[in-house]
Amino acid sequence: MPSYTVTVATGSQWFAGTDDYIYITLVGTEGCSERTLLDKPLYNDFERGAVDSYDVTVGENLGEMELVKIEKNKYWVHDDWYCKYITVKTPSGDYVEYPCFHWLVDDKEVVLRDGRARLPKDDKTRLEKQHRRKELESRRKTYRWSEWQPGFPMSIDANTHKELPRDIQFDSEKGVDFILNYSKAIENLCVNQFMHMFQSSWNDFADFERIFVRIKNTISEYVMEHWKEDFMFGYQYLNGCNPVMIQKCTKLPEKFPVTHNMVADCLEREMTLEEEIKAGNIYLADYELMEDISPNSTDPCTLQYLAAPICLLYNNSQRKILPLAIQLGQTPGKDNPIFLPSDGQYDWMLAKIWVRSSDFHIHQTVTHLLRTHLVSEVFGVAMFRQLPAVHPAYKLLLPHIRFTIAINTKAREQLICEFGIFDKANGTGGGGHVEMIQKAMRLLTFRSLCFPDAIKARGVDSPEDLPYYYYRDDGNRVWDATKSFVWDVVCIYYDSDNTVQKDEEIQAFVKDVCSFGMQDLDCCEFPKSLKTREDLTEYLTVIIFTASAHHAAVNFGQYDWCSWIPNSPPTMRKPPPTQKGVVDVKFIIESLPDRGRSCWHLGAVWALSQFQENELFLGMYPDEHFIEKPVKEAMESFRKRLAEISSVIKIRNEGKKLPYYYFSPDRIPNSVAV
Repeated sequence: MPSYTVTVATGSQWFAGTDDYIYITLVGTEGCSERTLLDKPLYNDFERGAVDSYDVTVGENLGEMELVKIEKNKYWVHDDWYCKYITVKTPSGDYVEYPCFHWLVDDKEVVLRDGRARLPKDDKTRLEKQHRRKELESRRKTYRWSEWQPGFPMSIDANTHKELPRDIQFDSEKGVDFILNYSKAIENLCVNQFMHMFQSSWNDFADFERIFVRIKNTISEYVMEHWKEDFMFGYQYLNGCNPVMIQKCTKLPEKFPVTHNMVADCLEREMTLEEEIKAGNIYLADYELMEDISPNSTDPCTLQYLAAPICLLYNNSQRKILPLAIQLGQTPGKDNPIFLPSDGQYDWMLAKIWVRSSDFHIHQTVTHLLRTHLVSEVFGVAMFRQLPAVHPAYKLLLPHIRFTIAINTKAREQLICEFGIFDKANGTGGGGHVEMIQKAMRLLTFRSLCFPDAIKARGVDSPEDLPYYYYRDDGNRVWDATKSFVWDVVCIYYDSDNTVQKDEEIQAFVKDVCSFGMQDLDCCEFPKSLKTREDLTEYLTVIIFTASAHHAAVNFGQYDWCSWIPNSPPTMRKPPPTQKGVVDVKFIIESLPDRGRSCWHLGAVWALSQFQENELFLGMYPDEHFIEKPVKEAMESFRKRLAEISSVIKIRNEGKKLPYYYFSPDRIPNSVAV
């Protein structure tokens, strides 16, 4: 009688093993085996990380293998089990691989296809087509869209982490408990003695150093030492935590009436301000989005304030970016003066502090939360709803969606919810952050997620005009490497543009993202269909780059740049000044966050800047969803190119007091998971 050898690999996740009954059924073109018991409770098979083999004897040859059905039945209580893969050795000696990478929960059966990626057109048999259809029908019931807040990108329909499908939950929920992690960070940083001091101001700037006792971080210490200097203020527009605000100024906005006489002393090329603008040396950072955002009012004992400043920047003869003028509101007038470097020391200092605070809010809520976390979740939910596991795009994207829906759900549960942690320290807490995302959604377009397009749209794409913009230069390198890899994979499965157009699953995926995930907003301009292989390559590159590289670039520098509170105040306790000459050190200290809020902020930026345990970085694909040799070769080429980029960045950073490494591929996690 024919005998098949079945090898089952259990994952290394916590609680991956099982003491339940495990059954398997083999399905071939000529028939199927009987439901065969592989493991009984207490047999100690299928323990965490184990690889176990079994013989399955059948009455006749099953023909060409098509499916493997695996089922878990409870013994006493349900014991979730994580299966990595199954390999079947046929009587003829062939090995057929069945990637699984699923949790088996309850008494549900999991049906697996072999590891070859297939487009819908590649499925010929009734059984293959039926499996594809049923898998998507099941997933659409499990992965449902929900609107967490009006005007937000859609998210998954789950209120808590525990409500999520088991396959997308964290292995250990404790690892992403924001309250626990922030509290640990506060304790590790030795600032917990200040935590009860809400409403209690610091005494002076030196007093802030008391919460820097345990810091061993080159960049944050450099920021602490130089934050008052104009060069440090300007440098952050290029390579700080939020390097997306600077744009070429081709004409001064009417709402920002800066004159040549105001800034003449700061111009170095014997040119007028108008001539400097025409020469391309003037840049702008406009925080218009912050206008009319509600400040945090959750603590009646502490009034908090926001501003919507505009900042004029100068690319001087040494190619340093320096601030020229700052207006703290959007409407010019006598109560909204334009602050200048020639003003009094404390007037100018406070104006810069206000800009840095506004920059912090835009960074946290728009650049980071909306444009990496929430957008990546849209792509992830649509992927689960529209792409079966056998689709090459699913296999390509899955590592870059890992834990993203889980971290966002946890954030909605603890961090950005009403009375959440966000309310404790942030001036936009209590609802202002929701208003910001609602406004920012009107500016979020698909093209703005294409890295080179976003750089060009701001007029900062020229290395000759604007050197030392490492965010741009390194980002372009990683974008190009990622796009080249995606193109290689796309060309393996799509032999023509016509193949893309006729792939109903990829078209449904793209339409689901636009019509449901982005709520069909006209302003977003997300495509509803793809016509060419180039279109598909760019679309998939946007997803991978957003979730991996761009998230890394705007997330992991938070402790570096935001831990020195005066450089990135999370809230301000006095309103913006309406006249010059009235500010002193005491006024500035009383404007900055109190001790309790400072400590919550410090714990937050520390926790958010840490990598996950067992982090998987860009190019690392230990779960072999693809089995085809051409794809593995493309992955290897991708890894080599990424290693070259990491090497170039490492060499450039040697000896630098302000190294830039956020786009270094060896520091870019595959997905948004923190």
